[in-house]
Amino acid sequence: MTAPAQKPRPDPAPETVHFRRILFKISGEILAGERPFGIEGERLAELAGEIRAVHELGVEIGVVIGGGNIFRGLSEAGRGMDRVNADHMGMLATVINALALQDCLEQQGLFTRVMSAINMEEVAEPYIRRRAIRHLEKGRVVIMAAGTGNPYFTTDTAAALRAVEIGAEAILKGTKVDGVYSGDPMENPDAERYERLSYMDVISRGLRVMDSTAVSLCMENRLPIIVFNLNQRGTLRRLILGDRVGTVVGEE
Repeated sequence: MTAPAQKPRPDPAPETVHFRRILFKISGEILAGERPFGIEGERLAELAGEIRAVHELGVEIGVVIGGGNIFRGLSEAGRGMDRVNADHMGMLATVINALALQDCLEQQGLFTRVMSAINMEEVAEPYIRRRAIRHLEKGRVVIMAAGTGNPYFTTDTAAALRAVEIGAEAILKGTKVDGVYSGDPMENPDAERYERLSYMDVISRGLRVMDSTAVSLCMENRLPIIVFNLNQRGTLRRLILGDRVGTVVGEE
């Protein structure tokens, strides 16, 4: 499909917008919908619609997607595969997801760029920080793929790193639950839901927000993390407009 012509940059974000530049972190499993793996077209279109609704507010959007719906490098390494090979395969899975999201966003009229930490110039631009920021300033949705380009680092860490590099005001992590809990709410109905946590709370309690490297990087740079339920339509837009949604991880 031919990419759409460059559209005028959205009007500047109004004062009601809580964040003007965000890093949107999505797990690969979100793209699978009800399937055990792969990409579900309807779910992908819904996700693109959520991003478009925020983009129309004038918000600058960077996106990092995992690859767990296609290949989970860490899981395969646990079964005996070489960890470096497994991680590289996982990085390539994120590129597949990024290209799928790009296509869907462009079908909905948005102008996008996929930027990869691994050089593959036939399908994606190389990730260059200044170029990524320039794309954001022009109103393009920037999808940052292939993690950090290095094995042993998760897409959570990649999201934290890219968010700091582009000057994002927050990481918004879309999941299948409405925040951070003391345990898995799917298995334990008595698990406590937190409205706010400090970075050290997450690390010391071993809460499953992001891995400790990512949380530490956010803590060092005072970058808030907001975990919310992406399966509830309109939640991302509500969050951008300042509604109290999900769990906020930040300073004490």
